[in-house]
Amino acid sequence: MRILLTGGAGYVGSACLRHLAMNGHEVLAYDNLVAGHRAAVGRDQLVIGDLAQTEKLAHVLSSFGADAVMHFAAASAVGVSVEAPDYYYRNNIGGTLCLLEAMRTAGVRRLVFSSTCAVYGETASSPMAEDAPLGPTSPYARTKLAVEWLIRDFAHAFGLGFTILRYFNTAGADESGDFGEAHVPETHLIPIVLSAALGQLDRVRVFGDDYPTPDGTCIRDYVHVTDLAAAHLLAIEHMTPEAREVFNVGTGRGYSVLEVIAACEAVTGRAIARERAPRRPGDAAVLVADPGKLTSALGWKPRRAAIEDMVATAWAWHRHHPRGYDVAPGTP
Repeated sequence: MRILLTGGAGYVGSACLRHLAMNGHEVLAYDNLVAGHRAAVGRDQLVIGDLAQTEKLAHVLSSFGADAVMHFAAASAVGVSVEAPDYYYRNNIGGTLCLLEAMRTAGVRRLVFSSTCAVYGETASSPMAEDAPLGPTSPYARTKLAVEWLIRDFAHAFGLGFTILRYFNTAGADESGDFGEAHVPETHLIPIVLSAALGQLDRVRVFGDDYPTPDGTCIRDYVHVTDLAAAHLLAIEHMTPEAREVFNVGTGRGYSVLEVIAACEAVTGRAIARERAPRRPGDAAVLVADPGKLTSALGWKPRRAAIEDMVATAWAWHRHHPRGYDVAPGTP
């Protein structure tokens, strides 16, 4: 197939782009490079553009002859969304509306959407299946849930096939060592901890140590970025224009913040200082997946489920690329 990836120069988008290409698909990234990196994709695989440019996006879809779209483009920092909800609603929901309109114009009827486990919010059930109660606790998570409903409504009205993948925490790097996580500013735990191991930070801030968990810190389910890319490949290859699917993507095993720090210390062989900080608004105590539906329906299984394996690939990337792609996001 010919697949266009919005946000395809970002961390997850570029990993999926490479995985799709390795498995015989023609791919094209559409990215404004606000957070993405040109170096994460081949020069002939990138069109620079914004989702708000609906006519341009429809033209790109048509001229490329796209059979399907994978939608990764979104602002995704929970804390920032609390401080700037207006931007998150405008960017994440408004941008998706522009994409869906462009897809209608171009006649593209298959969509894989990058959603999040944060749509579940606080819930009594753990691990969480796809039918767990939905209760997003941050503006970021609420925009993602709103986009899920937007996609469903377009599917009902205009005959769109979709698969929604609710990620748990993405981690790790490409095993080649050439591609990895490079956000500015960085908000994800593992790269922050590894930055401390590299001496780029004095210490790691642990946001909250009074959660109702065994060690008082938040627990998250981590999935390796290459395993996540494999889930996207399976989703798109099994999709029809009539598909209406939602899948969790996680390993079913949760790790606390302190356990992740300990894993980073074990992999790097370096002590990592940490300090207590107040809870961040919008952080749920426990988010762990039940990935059974994805396994039974599409045959997906994580190949790198141990946190130490994920950290090891991330450490290889960060150790050899301490400044990420060595250019600021958005640099031509």
